[in-house]
Formats: sequence, structure tokens, C-alpha cells
Amino acid sequence: MPSPRIAVIDFETTGISPAQGDRATEVAIVLTEAGRVVDRFQSLMNAGVRIPSFITQLTGITNDMVRAAPAAEQVMREAARFVGDVPLVAHNAAFDQRYWRAELALAGVDATQPFACTVLLSRRLYPDAPSHRLGALADWFDLPRSGRAHRALADAEVTVELLARMRHDLMHRHGVAEPDHAFLRALQACTKAKVPRFLAEAVATA
Repeated sequence: MPSPRIAVIDFETTGISPAQGDRATEVAIVLTEAGRVVDRFQSLMNAGVRIPSFITQLTGITNDMVRAAPAAEQVMREAARFVGDVPLVAHNAAFDQRYWRAELALAGVDATQPFACTVLLSRRLYPDAPSHRLGALADWFDLPRSGRAHRALADAEVTVELLARMRHDLMHRHGVAEPDHAFLRALQACTKAKVPRFLAEAVATA
């Protein structure tokens, strides 16, 4: 039986690519069970690299803040223990998965969790949305917000709300009995043209 738990993750970073030497400055993970929030993990992290001024303007995270934070390796080991083997969801998961893998590798921890992506899912489910950015979708659906955009916990919590909206629509608009993590990954892998057939087949074989 699939696990009812899904962990939603968000990183703030010094740039767009760990392959270019960029590092994470903050991570937040919201643990859900059957769609309900059951726990949270959040921490700034000190990776020993300078934060560019434009990143500070975007996130509000300063060099002084990360200098006072725990070491990145320590934070990532704690994050890995928090997640365990629970599958992950992120908005623009390709970005967060890169940092999850890169930062855990530096901490000497394997990254085995599968990722689903609410950007890809929003493109499949809401092709008429004005934008698939997190803030734009939050405005479109009038989702509750708990803090400043571009801070890890606030963005993770908005992503939780977006994921809940998607799962609700899959169940109540499309008749999918249990859109678990594996189903979400299969859906996001569909081409847009194949989504109606995919959903119809999911209902027919339930």
C-alpha cells in the first residue's frame, strides 16, 4: 500500500546551479500525511560561501544570517533524517532536486527520494493558468500564504496548499480515487495531449 506521507521541500540558494559552485542557504521541509501537515523542518545553513547582493534583495537572507547558522553538512544530515524515505515534492523540482542531491553528497548522505514537481503538474492540470510560477498560481487560486515569498518555509507551505488543490481537483473533478506520489509522477511525465486519456484510464482501472 502506498505511503500517505509526502514531504514538500524548498531551498533558498546563492544561485541557480550547484555545478557552478552555488550553495544552499536555507532549506524547509513540510511533512504531510493524507494531505494534512504533520511536521515541519526549517533551517538556515552556512556553506561558507558569499551570498550575492541581488540574492539578499530577493530573499532577505544576509551573509550575517548564514554566518550565524549551523554548518550546511549538519543541517542536511538533519534534513535527511527528517525526511527518511518519504517521497518529495517541490515547485520546479529539477532545481530543488539538484540542491538536495548536491548538498547531501557534500554531507556524505545518499539522496534516494523520488521527486514530483508541481510546476509540471500545474502545466498538465491547468494549461489555461496565466503563469505556472508559484506566486502566480497562489494568486490564481487565492491560496493562503504564511510568510515572505522566496523564504524556504513560506514557499514550501504555499506549495503544500497548491499540492492540496491539485489532489482535490484530481479526486473531485477527475474522479481519481487516490492521487498518491507515484500517480503524480506518472501524470507529470505525460505529454499534455495524453493527459485526458491518462486520467480516464486511471479512473477506469481504479
